[in-house]
Amino acid sequence: MTTAATTSPPPVIIIGAGMAGLTCACYLHRAGRPVLVLEAADAVGGRVRTDVTAEGFRLDRGFQVLQTRYPEVQHLLDYGALQLHAFRSGAVIRLPDGKQTVLVNPLQQPTAAFSALTSRVGTLADKLRIASLAQHVRGATNGQLLSRHSTNALDTLTFLREYGWSEQIIENFFQPFFGGVYLDRSLSTAANFFEFVFKQFVEGDAAIPSLGMQQIPEQLAARLPAGSVQLNTRVVAIRDAAVELATGETLAAAAVVVATDGEAATRLLPAVANTPPLRWRSTTCTYFAAPAPAAQPDKLLRLNAAPNALAHNVALPCEVAPAYAPPGQQLISVSTHGEHGLPEAELTSRLLQELTAWFGSQASQWRHLRTYTIPQALPVYPAGQPARQALKLHATLYRCGDHTAYPSLNAAMASGREVAEAILSA
Repeated sequence: MTTAATTSPPPVIIIGAGMAGLTCACYLHRAGRPVLVLEAADAVGGRVRTDVTAEGFRLDRGFQVLQTRYPEVQHLLDYGALQLHAFRSGAVIRLPDGKQTVLVNPLQQPTAAFSALTSRVGTLADKLRIASLAQHVRGATNGQLLSRHSTNALDTLTFLREYGWSEQIIENFFQPFFGGVYLDRSLSTAANFFEFVFKQFVEGDAAIPSLGMQQIPEQLAARLPAGSVQLNTRVVAIRDAAVELATGETLAAAAVVVATDGEAATRLLPAVANTPPLRWRSTTCTYFAAPAPAAQPDKLLRLNAAPNALAHNVALPCEVAPAYAPPGQQLISVSTHGEHGLPEAELTSRLLQELTAWFGSQASQWRHLRTYTIPQALPVYPAGQPARQALKLHATLYRCGDHTAYPSLNAAMASGREVAEAILSA
């Protein structure tokens, strides 16, 4: 008796093991479809990576947090396994005159309401408008907020002024805080994204996993079958329902999903896939170590409202998640948004001068650990751009990533899920 030979169907090949690609793979695998994720780097995560130094410092590649109320992350991530630690809602703000003030979210921490109302960040009317907008976004869905202003080219700065906020609170709070979220202190990012992000801060926490942000993509990758994620594997071309590797090997696919960022997406996708052209915002993250607490422990982000500063925001991640630093050491993360044109040594020197003026003479002794320059940190999301671009390019070719929507982890994961749903329904 002879048995007819059977062959396994080709997998869906996903190029890129960042958050979009891993999300797509998880949903396809959950539905029983074979997947193969090809990643050019030596680990999963894309822009969500964590390095561990010989001393035991955990350095996220760029300051990042997880917004716990993002709908996509709530659907897919296991928060308990990540051992999330949250920053307090609010910020310590260094004003242009060098003095500091504290703005804590009174909606999340009612006992802090008085300090929020008396803060020098803005007027009483300004802070009442914050409460008004908070009430508005609580009453709207995420989809409703993302669809607002998407056709009338309203940017965040224009929205803030039309809402009635003073230039004082715009310059002292909105530009340093949301400029850090957007990596865009001009606040030219679309206003619908501002309302969406505002809702996340009102309703949820900004948190980091106990062992670093890379735990998030690693959790997703661990759910996939052994061998379905191949690292150090670079794709050089897409040929119909197949991909060509840098080794010259060609792999057949049931469908191909491009889940890369930046130059790789531009190189792999047809010209029509990159309309409008991809543009990116950059950031530089500089890490320092200190033997003693850098500031009064309060689990708050530090913002610099000075317009010409290089130290735009400062975070103390080990104050929130102690495993970010070895025992007896403190970790300080300093973010500089946009192009600064400075060599690393000069940037470090100038940052230490600013930090010494900010945190006192102890900062002059902080030890430089590492600098990450990230030219493609977030895609530009201008006013008037649709909240979703086409994900299916033709019968067997798809794309996903936050550059197809708005700049956030939620958008990356949403696009990955939507591509998986499209493939399953094809």
